[in-house]
Amino acid sequence: MPEAAKEPRWERRKQDRPQELLAAALQLFVERGYAATRLEDVAARAGVSKGTLYLYFENKESLFKSMVRANMLPLLDEAETLVDSYPGSSADLLRDLVMRWWQAVEASGLDGITKLMMAESGNFPELARFYHDEVIVRSDAMIVRMLERGMARGEFRRVDAGSLKKVIVAPVVMLMLWDRSFGPCSITPIDPQAYLASLIDLCINGLKA
Repeated sequence: MPEAAKEPRWERRKQDRPQELLAAALQLFVERGYAATRLEDVAARAGVSKGTLYLYFENKESLFKSMVRANMLPLLDEAETLVDSYPGSSADLLRDLVMRWWQAVEASGLDGITKLMMAESGNFPELARFYHDEVIVRSDAMIVRMLERGMARGEFRRVDAGSLKKVIVAPVVMLMLWDRSFGPCSITPIDPQAYLASLIDLCINGLKA
């Protein structure tokens, strides 16, 4: 095979390394937690040397933050776009928002990051602050906008959106924690679709104008 044909494939491989490292980091952080995850194990899972990992990430904290940003922020971008441009009713928006979010985090393994943050934030407050500022603040603001949209259109009754946002989020967080904690042990399994349908029904009927 001519050398010219080999070079682009090598270049693509090199460009793929950061994403492969981030994918390996997500798997190991979810499996082992933040404290127990070692950089050499992330490198080995990605099929590179530890030295190669350091070409892209300064330390474990840098790797963790990059992993969260690469995985969570695109989901937030998509959810915010949905809220800001949704053509249908606010009840349908609430339903789509919750179901799409669950499908995205469950399929990608990102529900494990919630468990990790709940378990280890006390030992790593700088990571908790980072996650709060870059993920939770945006998520909360998006839900408030969704509720305010419904109130402005006369579809939802007047509520304290700032307080209610946490009431809506809490059951979803509980589902993610259960899925990663008791779910693998088959202890009182939860059907996510039925669980979320019940949550959505409760929210919509409680919010009806």
